[in-house]
Amino acid sequence: MTAAELFSAGADALTVQKKAESDRIVALAGNPNVGKSTIFNALTGLRQHTGNWPGKTVANAQGSCRRQGQDYVLVDVPGCYSLRARSAEEEAARDFICFGSPDAVIVVCDASCLERNLNLVLQVMEAAPRVAVSVNLMDEAEKRGIRVDLEKLSELLGVPVIGTAARSGAGLDALMEALQGLFEQPVRRQSPPVSYPGYLEQALQSLTPALEQQGTEPLRARWLALQLLGGSPPEALRLQQDPLVSLTLLKARTMIRQAGISPGQLRDDLAAAPVRRAAELCSETVSFRTPSSDRRDRMLDRLFTSRVTGFPIMLLMLLGIFWLTITGANYPSELLGRALFRLEELLAAAMEALHAPAPLTGLLIHGGYRVVAWVVSVMLPPMAIFFPLFTLLEDFGYLPRVAFNLDRCFQCCRACGKQSLTMMMGLGCNAAGVTGCRIIDSPRERLIAILTNSFVPCNGRFPPPLKGEPRRVTAPPFAGNHPASCPDNGGTAGKSSPEPAPPPPPPRLWYSPDPSADRPSPAAGRSDTDGARSRCPP
Repeated sequence: MTAAELFSAGADALTVQKKAESDRIVALAGNPNVGKSTIFNALTGLRQHTGNWPGKTVANAQGSCRRQGQDYVLVDVPGCYSLRARSAEEEAARDFICFGSPDAVIVVCDASCLERNLNLVLQVMEAAPRVAVSVNLMDEAEKRGIRVDLEKLSELLGVPVIGTAARSGAGLDALMEALQGLFEQPVRRQSPPVSYPGYLEQALQSLTPALEQQGTEPLRARWLALQLLGGSPPEALRLQQDPLVSLTLLKARTMIRQAGISPGQLRDDLAAAPVRRAAELCSETVSFRTPSSDRRDRMLDRLFTSRVTGFPIMLLMLLGIFWLTITGANYPSELLGRALFRLEELLAAAMEALHAPAPLTGLLIHGGYRVVAWVVSVMLPPMAIFFPLFTLLEDFGYLPRVAFNLDRCFQCCRACGKQSLTMMMGLGCNAAGVTGCRIIDSPRERLIAILTNSFVPCNGRFPPPLKGEPRRVTAPPFAGNHPASCPDNGGTAGKSSPEPAPPPPPPRLWYSPDPSADRPSPAAGRSDTDGARSRCPP
């Protein structure tokens, strides 16, 4: 068994459905929300959801496409920021890219923030022999005055780099041609894409030959050595089954300790090297048409994340959305309620025309339908206002700043700043808030967010602002308290009246603007229904 097989032992393997043995498997990787799923849909024709819901891609999706007589099986792996997995989604992406043996990997990047995306590109290049880079959202970058020298970036990386705009389909044909060119050329061992500090390079030189002797490819042997030097204990234990690898790893770690390098510094150096290299690549290939483009973003970041202005702006914006949701939902709720309860009258009249029994009418119309109408008229308008506004904040990039601002506050409770986003979603619907907890990496912090989200009052439980005295809701006329069942009214219990009392007026869902309009006058007395009920024996 090779070192790679030992390292990936126990991982959940993905079964790729190939129509023929000649089909080539291509993994589609990238950061979340860079248009990866849009490219996947455009190439395969599948109708996969491409919205920006938090943690949307949680499973591998597969599709097939045909180019120049060759069939490809595309696998849309979960979005991830790094192959050093810290969440279930990143583990799934790492396992398939590094141990699923794909024939090639396409890494999708966002042209407007290329430096952050190149970190993943460099890590994939360390683990996969055939890599192509798709710089997506080129149209958005052009609007923001950002220019990317794709030819120079391809020369520096040593892999094909294609500019695309997935929504319009621009560049997709060129991307597939570049992918076809990867298979027409033999795999050549290139120089390492990332250079590490001297002590790490010495450890790699001693550990990589031991992995190559176990049958591991030279390129993947270097990546496996990096994972062993900075990996977690469970991953290292799998490789200790091989005596040579275990002994060499022990010597390399001893050499690092003798150099005075702590485990924390080792992990920092492993993570910082690709970031520094990504910054160097962007400084040579990315330019701004107007210097104010990047300066404006930095100024907004300082404004939204500053201790002086960040919290007041955040509170004012969230309170404004909250007030707009609650206040703005009153009027559509009232209109929707009147329409639905008017339909209840028509349905009750239809049941009477069909001579349906009174208990059946009360169960279906005044019971089931009224409850559904009440829930729809109360819940739907606030959700229809809150979630679009919440989505706008996400599209503008403000929600990550909110999580950053609140992270220190939540850390005092041993929680994560991302929980603030799930709690905000809980204001619209607790079910959506619980589902959004998937964006939290730590299982313990994710469990805390799930358990505490039910304490957030959603729009169905939170009372609206007081506008007056609430209108009294008349109870539905069931068989036990209907005037027809009272002996004083000439009816007999259990029989329906030939002239049933009219149904009660539709209840006001929120609060009446004019308290005197809903308060009955003393001269008016009680309604016929109330009077008949009061004379009935208990």
